[in-house]
Amino acid sequence: MFRLMWHVLPDTKSIWIALTNIYGVGRKKSKKVLDWLKINYLKKVKDITEDEQKLIGDELRKFVLENDLKREIAFAIKRLREIKCYRGMRHAMWLPVRGQLTRKNARTAKKLLGRSKVRPILKK
Repeated sequence: MFRLMWHVLPDTKSIWIALTNIYGVGRKKSKKVLDWLKINYLKKVKDITEDEQKLIGDELRKFVLENDLKREIAFAIKRLREIKCYRGMRHAMWLPVRGQLTRKNARTAKKLLGRSKVRPILKK
């Protein structure tokens, strides 16, 4: 059983896929870390030794992950809302931010909020 940053990684998965259970670690970053440590990324989690576990843990501590990353993202969104830029207003209205069309794909958000929640943000 391999515990890493309050996550128990599944024994049957490859290590590079299992590392993606940690918030902020994707497939690219996990492969990069394992290549840097010269660990075969197709190795199963149950085959990882104690020394390799410590090396992986130490290497991942260099990155901003989990709650710290969530806090940074929340702070960035809060800043956008405060300066009332276009992206901040879209975040406040719970609408797509990155240019997606809202005619078809964001209907659920608009239906749940209703116009009464959207209008006060636009008036200010």
